[in-house]
Amino acid sequence: MFNKIIKRGNRKSARGDSAEPGARPAAPSSSSGGGGGGAGGAAPVTVNHASRASAATPSSPTSPHVAPSALATNPAAGAASPPLLEPLPLLRDVAAADRPGLLLRKLRLVAAIFDLSDSLKHPREKEAKRQALLELVDYVQAPAQAAGANAPARLPDHVQEALVAAISANIFRPLPPALHESAAAIDPGATPDDEEEPYLDPAWPHLQLVYELLLRYVVSPDTDTKVAKRYVDHAFVLRLLDLFDSEDPREREYLKTVLHRIYGKFMVHRPFIRKAINNVFYRFIFETQRHNGIGELLEILGSIINGFALPMKEEHKLFLARALIPLHKPKSVAIYHQQLSYCIVQFVEKDYKLADTVIRGLLKYWPVTNCQKEVLFLGELEEVLEATQPAEFQRCMVPLFKQIGRCLNSSHFQVAERALFLWNNDHIVSLIAQNRGAIFPIIFEALERNIQSHWNLAVHGLTANVRKMFLDMDSELFEECQQQYMEKQAKAKEIREQRESAWRQLEAVAAKAAGDDMVLVN
Repeated sequence: MFNKIIKRGNRKSARGDSAEPGARPAAPSSSSGGGGGGAGGAAPVTVNHASRASAATPSSPTSPHVAPSALATNPAAGAASPPLLEPLPLLRDVAAADRPGLLLRKLRLVAAIFDLSDSLKHPREKEAKRQALLELVDYVQAPAQAAGANAPARLPDHVQEALVAAISANIFRPLPPALHESAAAIDPGATPDDEEEPYLDPAWPHLQLVYELLLRYVVSPDTDTKVAKRYVDHAFVLRLLDLFDSEDPREREYLKTVLHRIYGKFMVHRPFIRKAINNVFYRFIFETQRHNGIGELLEILGSIINGFALPMKEEHKLFLARALIPLHKPKSVAIYHQQLSYCIVQFVEKDYKLADTVIRGLLKYWPVTNCQKEVLFLGELEEVLEATQPAEFQRCMVPLFKQIGRCLNSSHFQVAERALFLWNNDHIVSLIAQNRGAIFPIIFEALERNIQSHWNLAVHGLTANVRKMFLDMDSELFEECQQQYMEKQAKAKEIREQRESAWRQLEAVAAKAAGDDMVLVN
């Protein structure tokens, strides 16, 4: 019995020996709250391990570099021995010759990725990273003020490369599943609610500092574009565009500012950026019809279009016809319609000859059953007509006012009202007056139908005002149109009576042929 107890104790001590620090399993890597991938996925950071493993191994004069995954606390090591970051001095406190090396060490710290969705994990490391980001933002903005009078005016090339790599490690990450995708996974028949609260990324406090660092780097007068374009290259721009699909509006706002500044500073990238945005639009229009950043991309384009030189290049006209006008097709156009309308009007104001192309494009994608979209289209149409010259107006006025006539007779009172409001615009009334011979006959019938049968009193009043405007503008043409309308109504009544008479005769013949057993249903 005593021998069995001794053997059992030996087995326990053997298991205890296997749990020594040298044999413990590696700590799991932290999932990225601020992103991963690229050059920063395994960026090292300086740490001092206050654990038995470090005590058991000979320490080197400098602290070892470990991957960010090694920053995670190992549960087997116990709560009393978390890894500690080595404190780094401020840039202003070191000699000018030592600053590039210190900058690289701080950038390695910034490239480390932590799970920012859990505030209890690695709070000391996260705070050290945040402080490093704050200092780097100030340093990139004004090196001489942040690090002393002896600071170099420009960052060395290898520091710029490490800076862009650290930024990429944080912001370039897989975006979380969209709300509609999560809902579809639970219920395939679910539809997204437009009034849902926007998603707010828990990692944003750190991400904001990273975006601010990128923005300061791009706009800094000390950033040489000839050097920076090697790191802020086409691949970098494409990955930035992918992030525009983020559901966090704060991130999209920063992306908009950063991409706009890149477009302004890196002239060599301008054609590529325009083409890449085109491709985003094409995929949205013809494939997914889901994207969170269309409005922000259109805001960038509105500023770009405003700077187009005249005469406008054929490339820009094709962009209008193939990308901007088809953006009226998706159901979600209301989300970005204000920005889209601004871009469209900018084109017409730049080159008035494009008005015919734009108006015919609007008519092509005019909604059939969506009344809210019709109201938006009518508002955009008014802005386009405001910048339209008489020659272009004459090319499209017949199909245009046929559509406006259908809108006047819409049973949805907001559509009918918005169409009638076009006559409150002096420029549009002037264009109509110049071409009243072609427009009056098209519109007159729609106005008379409203007077006779529209259910809404406000529409009745507005219709009467427009009708009186026509009468005051050209009374002879008004009487002629009225006479044509009365003749058309009389002819339609006569045709209807002839049709009813023919049906009665057919019923009589059929009844006579079938005898008294046939029952006719009227």
